[in-house]
Amino acid sequence: MSGKAAYISDLAFEGEYWGKMVRSTVSYGKIRKVTLPELPHGYTAVTQDDVPGLNLLKVVTSEQPVFAGDVVRFQGEGILMIAGPDRKICEELASEVKVDYEERKPVLAIDEAVESAAHYSFSGGKPVGEIFASADRIVKETFTTGYQEQAYLEPQGMVGLYEDGRSVVCGSMQCPYYVKNAVMQTMGLDGDHVRIVETTTGGGFGGKEDYPSLIGCQVAVAAKKTGHPVRMILGRREDLLTTPKRHPSKITYQAALDRDGNILALKADVRLDAGAYAGLSDVVLQRSLLSALGAYRIPNFEVYGAAMLTNKVSNGAFRGFGAPQSFFAIETFMNHLAAITGQDPLDYKKQYFVQQGDVTSTGGLFHHHVPIPEMLTRAEELTDYSRKYRDYSRPQTGRFHRGIGMSLVFHGCGFTGAAEQDFIKAKVKLVKNEDDTVRILVSNTDIGQGLKTTFSKIVASVLELPLERILIDNPDTDVVPDSGPTVASRSLMIVGRLLERAAAKLKKEWKDGARQEVTEHYRHPDFMIPWDGKTFHGDAYPTYSWALNVVEVETDVLTGQSRLLDVCGIFDVGTPIDRTIMIGQAQGGMLQGLGYGSSENLEDRDGRLMQTSFTDYMIPTAMDTVPFKIDFIDNRYDGGPFGAKGAGELTLVGAAPAFEAAVEQATGCRFSDIPLTPEKVLDALTGKN
Repeated sequence: MSGKAAYISDLAFEGEYWGKMVRSTVSYGKIRKVTLPELPHGYTAVTQDDVPGLNLLKVVTSEQPVFAGDVVRFQGEGILMIAGPDRKICEELASEVKVDYEERKPVLAIDEAVESAAHYSFSGGKPVGEIFASADRIVKETFTTGYQEQAYLEPQGMVGLYEDGRSVVCGSMQCPYYVKNAVMQTMGLDGDHVRIVETTTGGGFGGKEDYPSLIGCQVAVAAKKTGHPVRMILGRREDLLTTPKRHPSKITYQAALDRDGNILALKADVRLDAGAYAGLSDVVLQRSLLSALGAYRIPNFEVYGAAMLTNKVSNGAFRGFGAPQSFFAIETFMNHLAAITGQDPLDYKKQYFVQQGDVTSTGGLFHHHVPIPEMLTRAEELTDYSRKYRDYSRPQTGRFHRGIGMSLVFHGCGFTGAAEQDFIKAKVKLVKNEDDTVRILVSNTDIGQGLKTTFSKIVASVLELPLERILIDNPDTDVVPDSGPTVASRSLMIVGRLLERAAAKLKKEWKDGARQEVTEHYRHPDFMIPWDGKTFHGDAYPTYSWALNVVEVETDVLTGQSRLLDVCGIFDVGTPIDRTIMIGQAQGGMLQGLGYGSSENLEDRDGRLMQTSFTDYMIPTAMDTVPFKIDFIDNRYDGGPFGAKGAGELTLVGAAPAFEAAVEQATGCRFSDIPLTPEKVLDALTGKN
């Protein structure tokens, strides 16, 4: 707010060049020939032939080329870069590059796809085949969700430098060590010869988890070839067209019911659209599957899921990481089952809500208190949900009808299974200077969620120092240890806990006026049931955060437009470290979830995304919403700093199903697809679907 923060676009590098990518205009095809225009002095083309290491992007695995080789797999894939001193000239030259393709038939829908980026299955209870064979009733329903764009304020941007045999990459990112590992592979360099510096980042929401590695590698290669720093900042349309989104999904449930409508068994089939390359789809799919049964204790079940490869833009991380798709589907399905059996949806769901000590869908345990009863009580106090549900269930007349919906969701805190122990192995460091200030050294990035503030408050509180004596900078991999990425609702709970322990150690060893260093390493909780990723068995997470959302709407039955009347969120994030920051997280997350459920319609036609600006991709603004009612349930988790748990992703997950439930009650129609735009509502009201 003071104007002091320096984003990558604010930084100048002596002698810098601009980079502009030439991108595929076909969804799938072989490149026959590339014809370059005459390049003026100082301008050059950077291609796969200039990559000194592997021309493969390192994410979870390595499939996507840094620069396209002989084949392009989606519209917008980067083929080559034009680099030179003037941005406009680079853009003009790039537009004059001619690419001759031998087009191939693309795969453009989940149902058409035959190859998967990943697939998993697991089950629990008795074999469901026998149960389905003898059930009194079988209910089957398919739910679909669309893309969602992260819509961070600052578009993707990086600058690459090559100095004395070292690659240096600076820019907007969530995970500096992800970028480092990718650049090392592409440049053929060891860790001592790659440096990554995060500049102040204007938002991420998951969209800057993996993609910065790609453009980081591209500018690193260009910097080595040209001998100049190379800057590449994506324009908004380019960013919207080419960067990963939330995975579209198609989720099918089948429920075996007895004569009273009780659930005997459940089958879930979860299909995600991975796009052209696997990227993060494997781990996004895992989170989707772990959410497939929702917050419910289902006695017998089978869950299958696959992330299908299509010739469209690759999809990746977005706040909630696969859980919003599954929770929308299971919450809506449970509402529909309640309607089929003639029961109130909340009463129906109460029969199945999990409790502490229950077995999870993967054979782990809900080890800690599940505060659903307290959340329901508080929601009734804030929203009068049950009375309003009864009132709105009566016949309504006139043009405007009202409805109210509720959802209850969880979010696992940290990486799935044993990833923290086996792969991440987080490490933090505190350095006490001679002036008795203390510097926090971690690789986690502040992308608007207030991480610098919360980390500083943790360390200051333990050391009993004023906050201004705690120092924390943007991460530089030459300086900070690898404390893991800023993803998976892990930074506060996992890294914050390490800082709490490190600060306690420093306090014990404190020497006035002396320079001291303290390092702390991750320790896996000893209460967890060991995780087996192949069989999907064990504790997927050490603990869970919980959320209850209530949304009340007024729907115009002539236009299909719904207006928010009331939005409430009750959250269990353990003990909030900073309540003001947490309220901001809740406000932003719920509004993103409402946009996902209502208006953020992003379509593709022949493999090309159609909404390419914020004029036609409709994100809800302050003019579209109401003041939110937000409250927190204190449910301390001893494995987090001062009892805190993961929070950021949780706040988005439950808004979309609560919104749809409210619109269903207001209209008397049943829906199974989001975003639930006015057009879809109007079609249902007029009998078109």
